Amino acid sequence: MATQQPQMGLTFEHVWAALMEDREQQRKTEESLRKLEKALEETHRRTEETVNKMAAKVDRVAENVGGVNQSMGELIETLVAARLWEKFDAYPYNFLRAYRRVELFDDTNRKLTDVDILLTNGEYVMAVEVKRHLDAKDDVDHHLKRMDLIRQFPPNQCGGKKLLGAMAGGAVDTDVCSYAHSVGLFVLELTGDSVSLVKAPEGFAPRQW
Repeated sequence: MATQQPQMGLTFEHVWAALMEDREQQRKTEESLRKLEKALEETHRRTEETVNKMAAKVDRVAENVGGVNQSMGELIETLVAARLWEKFDAYPYNFLRAYRRVELFDDTNRKLTDVDILLTNGEYVMAVEVKRHLDAKDDVDHHLKRMDLIRQFPPNQCGGKKLLGAMAGGAVDTDVCSYAHSVGLFVLELTGDSVSLVKAPEGFAPRQW
């Protein structure tokens, strides 16, 4: 008959070994968590840096685009203003002087708006609004409101004179041009390095304010 071996119970050594193994596993887990946390922090830092750099680039681009648009607008305004008074020789206006960026103030000295170009002579004054692209009827409507303000709060150049209005653009939309003519405004457009008066339709009558 085979002799049965006595069953071994848990000893202190077994328990201690199990505890040490569990502690080592816990240490490894905590170390892994610390590494993961550090990696996440680094990822967050780099993401934040990237976002900040991208935001700075967007700001610079927006600033540059704004500067380009402003410079282009000023260039078009300068081209339009050059010898603009000669474009109305077919009319009895005989403009002698041109003023740029004429500011308009109310009775409390609060600035209301400004006029891009103001042509004057002894009897007439013409307020010209210059747009890079004259392609929106709202621009025409806005200038009509400006004309009313000029009549209500005339700058020194306008005192006692008949007031006329005009729209000018580096490029002019046909429909907007027709609309401007229909409300009594002259229309001018850049052609090459000069500006020309767009031929008005038959029966056109310039409005006087």
